[in-house]
Amino acid sequence: MKKTILLTTALASALALSGCNSYNPQDRAVGGALIGGATGAAIGGLASGRAGGALAGGLIGAAAGGIIGANTAPPPRRRCAEFVVDDWGRRHCVSWYY
Repeated sequence: MKKTILLTTALASALALSGCNSYNPQDRAVGGALIGGATGAAIGGLASGRAGGALAGGLIGAAAGGIIGANTAPPPRRRCAEFVVDDWGRRHCVSWYY
């Protein structure tokens, strides 16, 4: 019963904290590594019942969380840096920045 409560709490915490990342790939990698490492350590410790299992689960979870977090960042948005106005008064973007 104790293992089930601990596992449920760890998964609920990981789910609640997963929305606390920014759109920067580096920040998402760090956040994913922290969440993945904590969740992996909890699951590894509960599954094996030893500190070695928790350590292995934490390392695997941190690596997977960091990779997934960095690769799921949305692409940067383009913004117009310079407009020109055509003969009908419509603005058109001729230069972009990110």
